[in-house]
Amino acid sequence: MRRCEIVGTGSWLPAGTVTFGDHTRYRIAPDESHLDALATASRRALDAAGVAPDEVDLVLGASAAGVQPIPCTAALVLEQLTSGGRAAAFDVNSTCTSFITALDVASRYLALGDAETALIFSGDVGTRFLNPDQPEAFQLFSDAAAAVVVRRTDRDAGVLASAQRTWPAHAHDTELRGGLSAHPAAAYAGGDPADYLFDMDGRAALLAMARVLPGFFASFFEASGLTTDDCDLVVPHQASPAMAPMLRRLGFAEGQFVDAVAEYGNMVSASVPFTLVRALESGRVGRGDTVLLCGTAAGLTANALALRL
Repeated sequence: MRRCEIVGTGSWLPAGTVTFGDHTRYRIAPDESHLDALATASRRALDAAGVAPDEVDLVLGASAAGVQPIPCTAALVLEQLTSGGRAAAFDVNSTCTSFITALDVASRYLALGDAETALIFSGDVGTRFLNPDQPEAFQLFSDAAAAVVVRRTDRDAGVLASAQRTWPAHAHDTELRGGLSAHPAAAYAGGDPADYLFDMDGRAALLAMARVLPGFFASFFEASGLTTDDCDLVVPHQASPAMAPMLRRLGFAEGQFVDAVAEYGNMVSASVPFTLVRALESGRVGRGDTVLLCGTAAGLTANALALRL
């Protein structure tokens, strides 16, 4: 076990909502910023932990898309929190599952003693990049941010096991091509506007997920020595309505996992931490419980991390 514990949580949701049938989606307002959302969630997590920004040793930004190409989003959020301090700040990106990857990375710093306190934040404003001509994606996504403060501990708490794998044959099933070196912003006027909008082949992504996840989870459970029964709560990436049937297929019982797709939709990198924060703050899980964080992301990447609270 890589010993660490969550000592503070915070989240942010925009006030504006839209509905598609009985599904609610949260959409950031034109006068709100991605950076403010991330900084707000981070401040709330630090306040809940009773930790000052200058006491943080490690700041990990875990968003699918950053605020700007340079510097890293972690540095920009840290600037909002303090003008000094001692933290190392950098970004970790596995798109929708970035938070799981970042928690995995942070737990290693903490376990080795290279850091005592880490701040991890995630969040995206993906609705600013949606293509209304792709209704499946346009009606699925919400904007949100979430953050946690994690500390070294002597308690029997921390990361029990983790796994991550990428299947590059599916790298282009879900993508946003424009904005960096392949399609620079300067080329937008003469380029294809679709390159600067989110592009998802939902059917291809779903079929790929269905093919790879059974083997991925079988390997994870075999290597970790855990079983589905050891998981008090599964906190999956809220990818789509197909998430719940897939988890049942993997052997998880109804009520053992969080299904908030209708209530919040796909929050990109914020999905897992936002759902985890809600479970912690509502008392659905608490000290001593084992939580399985998991999901798939563009790439195609899959993550699983078992955390004892």
